[in-house]
Amino acid sequence: MGAAEPPAETGCSRSKMTVKAVKMPCTSANVYTKVPDGGWGWTVAFAFFVVEALTYGIIKSFGVFFNDLMESFDETNSRISWIISICVFVQTFTAPLSTVLSNRFGHRLVVMAGGLLVSTGMVIASFARTVVDMYVTIGIISGLGYCLSFLPTVTILSQYFDKRRSLVTAVASTGECFAVFSFAPAITALKEQIGWRYSLLSVGVLQLGITVCGSLLRPIIIKEQEEVKAQPPEESTETKYMLENEQTCTSIESIDSGVEITTSPSNVPGKTKAEPKSEEPKQHGQIPVENNSTPPAPKTKLLDFSVMRDYSFICYAFFGLFATLGFFAPSLYIIPLSLSLGIGKDHSAYILSAMAIAEVFGRIFAGWVLNKKPIRKIYIELICVILLSVALFAFPFASEFWGLMTCSIYFGFMLGTVAGTHIPLLAEDDVVGIEKMSSAAGVYVFIQSLAGLAGPPIAGVLVDTTKNYSSAFYSCAAGMVLGAVFLALVRPCKTGLCHQQQQQQEAEESLARAAPELPDDFIDMDIGKAENSGKGSDSVV
Repeated sequence: MGAAEPPAETGCSRSKMTVKAVKMPCTSANVYTKVPDGGWGWTVAFAFFVVEALTYGIIKSFGVFFNDLMESFDETNSRISWIISICVFVQTFTAPLSTVLSNRFGHRLVVMAGGLLVSTGMVIASFARTVVDMYVTIGIISGLGYCLSFLPTVTILSQYFDKRRSLVTAVASTGECFAVFSFAPAITALKEQIGWRYSLLSVGVLQLGITVCGSLLRPIIIKEQEEVKAQPPEESTETKYMLENEQTCTSIESIDSGVEITTSPSNVPGKTKAEPKSEEPKQHGQIPVENNSTPPAPKTKLLDFSVMRDYSFICYAFFGLFATLGFFAPSLYIIPLSLSLGIGKDHSAYILSAMAIAEVFGRIFAGWVLNKKPIRKIYIELICVILLSVALFAFPFASEFWGLMTCSIYFGFMLGTVAGTHIPLLAEDDVVGIEKMSSAAGVYVFIQSLAGLAGPPIAGVLVDTTKNYSSAFYSCAAGMVLGAVFLALVRPCKTGLCHQQQQQQEAEESLARAAPELPDDFIDMDIGKAENSGKGSDSVV
C-alpha cells in the first residue's frame, strides 16, 4: 500500500521480511498485511497528543506574552505579531523539507531532531534583548522545529489507522486544546512569580518532551496479503511435466521444429514460453530469495509534486491557504481584545481557556461524525467552515465578559471541527487518497505558509490603523469565507472536471501493466519456427 513507505532506517534485508504482523528486531518496525487500525498505533496516537500540546498548544498560548513583550521591547502590536507570524510561516514553508527528511531518514529521527530545535529556540528566546532576536529564535529556529515535529507525527498516525482514522486523529489532536486550557492560566500565574523571561525558559525545557514522543514513532510496513501464497503445492512440478509433454505433442509432430524437449524443472516456467529464463521471476512459485534477482522496485519519491496536477487538490490547497488566516489570529488577539473592553487579566485568561475546552469537544464531535460510514466527509467539513466564519463575524459584537465568553466557546467548538480534520482529510479519495497523503501533506502545508506569514501581521496593521481589535477578527472572517468557496469546489473538480482524464490515465496504466502478462501463443510460435527451419533446409538444397 502506498501509505506505508519503509523508512530508510530499516536495516534488514528484504529477503528476511515476512508478511505476518511481526516486529522486526533490527529496526523495531511493525510489519502488517493490512492497516492494523490499532496495535502500536495507540501509542503513536498518544505521542501525537503530546506533540500537539507542545507545538500548536504553545503557539496558541503565546498571546499571554504579548503585552509583556510590547512593554519590554517598546514595540507596536504589529511588530510583536511578526514573532508568531514568522514562526508559523517557517513551520509551514518548510513542510516539503519535513516530508523529504521523513522519507529519507524515517519519522522517528526527524521528530526527535525537531523537538531539540523547538526547545533550543525557546530557551534562547528567553535571553533576547530585541524583538529581532525573537524573530530568529522563536520565529526561525523553533518554527523549523515545529514543522519537523508535527507533520511527520500526523502522517505516521494516519498510516496506522484506516476505519478509525478520522476519530483517532481528532481525539489525539485535542492535545493542543488541553495545552491552551492549562498553559494559559499556568503561564499567567508563573509570570507573576518569576517574570516572563523565566516563564519562557520553563516552556522551552518542557518542550524537550517532543524528543521522547519522537522515539515512540515506530515505522510501519504494509505487505500485500497475496505474498502469503509464495510457496506452491508439491504436485505443481508433476503437473508441469505433464503439461509440457502434452503441449509439446500438440504443438508439433516432428523434432525438426527446433523446440528443445526436456523435463528439467529449470526449463518449465509457470507460463510456457520460448525463452523461459527471461520470464522466470514472474512465476508465483518462486521463493523469496529468487524474487530478489528481479530488478528492484522503484524507490519511493522523496517528494511527489504530481498532486499539483489534481484539480481537487489545488482547490483544497487554496481552502487551506485562506482558512489559515482565521486559525491563529483569534487566539493571539482574544486577550488584548478582552483587556481593551475593560476585562481583567485573570478573566481574560479564562476566556482563552474556555475557547480551548470548547475546541476539545469540537474535535471529538467532528471525529465522531466523520467516522460514520455513509457520509461524504468533504461536505461535513464545508458546513463546519461556514459556521466557523459566522463565529469570527460574531466577535466584534461582544461588548462585555459573558458576550466574549459565548463567542469564544462557539468559535472554539467550530475551530475544533475544522482544525482537527483538515489535514487528515487529504487521505480521503475526494482529495488525493492515502497513497499520496505524505507528499500531499507537505505541499499542502507549504501552500499554507503564505497565509501563516501574512495573517497575524495583517491583523496587527488593521488594529494599529483602526485602533480597534475587532478589525482583526473581520480580516480572519473574510479569509475563512474565501476558504469555504474553494472547499465547495473540491468535490465537483474530483467528479467532473478531471474525472474523465483520470479514468483514461488509469486505463492506460492498467493496459501497460497487463500487456507483459499475456502468454505467447505456443502453437503459432512452434509452427513459425518449423516453417523457418523448412525454408532454411530448402535454401541449402
